[in-house]
Amino acid sequence: MSDDLLKQLRAESEAMREALVAVRRDLHQHPELAFQELRTASIVADHLQALGYEVQTGVGKTGVVGLMEGTRQSERPLTLLLRFDMDALPIQEEVDVPFKSTYEGKMHACGHDAHTAVGLGVAELLARHRNRWGGTVKLVFQPAEEIVAGALAMIQDGVLENPKPDRTLSLHMWAEEEVGRIGVTDGAALAASAAFSVTVRGRGAHGAAPHLGADPVVAAAHIITALQTIVARNVSPLEAGVVTVGSIHGGTAPNIIPDAVELRGTLRAFKEEVMQMLRERTKAVVEQVAAAMGVYAELRLLSSTPPTVNDPSAATLMRELAAQLVGPENVRADYRTMGAEDCSFFLQAAPGAYVFVGAGNKAKGYTEPHHSPRFQIDEDALPLAVTLLTAGAMRMLDHGSTSAAP
Repeated sequence: MSDDLLKQLRAESEAMREALVAVRRDLHQHPELAFQELRTASIVADHLQALGYEVQTGVGKTGVVGLMEGTRQSERPLTLLLRFDMDALPIQEEVDVPFKSTYEGKMHACGHDAHTAVGLGVAELLARHRNRWGGTVKLVFQPAEEIVAGALAMIQDGVLENPKPDRTLSLHMWAEEEVGRIGVTDGAALAASAAFSVTVRGRGAHGAAPHLGADPVVAAAHIITALQTIVARNVSPLEAGVVTVGSIHGGTAPNIIPDAVELRGTLRAFKEEVMQMLRERTKAVVEQVAAAMGVYAELRLLSSTPPTVNDPSAATLMRELAAQLVGPENVRADYRTMGAEDCSFFLQAAPGAYVFVGAGNKAKGYTEPHHSPRFQIDEDALPLAVTLLTAGAMRMLDHGSTSAAP
């Protein structure tokens, strides 16, 4: 992309800074949980309609889709899916800012308010420069990313059809990186994930007479400890894997051995073969440790997502644009996280890139991790993200162009 066009997009993105911040702060004050994003969806739909997009609502329950065709001639017009997630988290906000959440127990603690604002900014620039690109943009504002259910819900409602996307582009504001830094890696950028639950069933008894029961609490403790050996002893040191038990529930009183205990956790890996091994070993450890402790345990796999994989050519394209914007010294080609994303389903269907845009700022004290009740982002990242994704969209769509833009 020419420096002049990129500078123009950057200037126009900076000019809409006040509007981007206003949208982001309004959404931050009114966070909505998975499949409850009615107000957010209405705001998105109204903005897209005002910009001239063909709008579909209620896709995947509360998702919104905006379609627009470029006016530049293309020999092989492409369809680009741009995805932005909208949902918040069930967290009580502890940050005292003027735009603090007004909803008890709900907070945008992962930056999806910023993602939605960025998506609307990208929609505006693409509509404004419709003569500079050909093909079709399909803007997908997705619900329920936090419970990794929204992408599949939208897919089941036909979001990958009419038209079928050829490419996918998405982003995440990332508090672990300073504002002005951008990360785009080749291959897996986020891990595959599988949530699981384990019910350990024993036989209740008095706490003073444990020999008369079969203690699921002790068995659960041994299962948790044994699960930690899977990554340490079954995953190659050259690979990556995670087995985490994040929840344990059981019992009602200190002197009562309960009948059952429930554990919940997550498995993570970048490669499907490693994920399969984690599933198999978790099942074996759960069942065999329980048997050794004289109880019964059942493993159930709940939600799962594939890894979020970047197409190398698309990742290269986005790194080149990022280097033009922020300088090559501020572009990372190696950033990966064991976090998971259901944007992975869109990238499986239409290869593309998932970009991390730095939004932390140590000087301002914005150092809290995602999902923290004290999470904050530097809003300077908003116009940068709009510029990067708009330029990336134009470049991806440009692959089918045959005539120069006027």
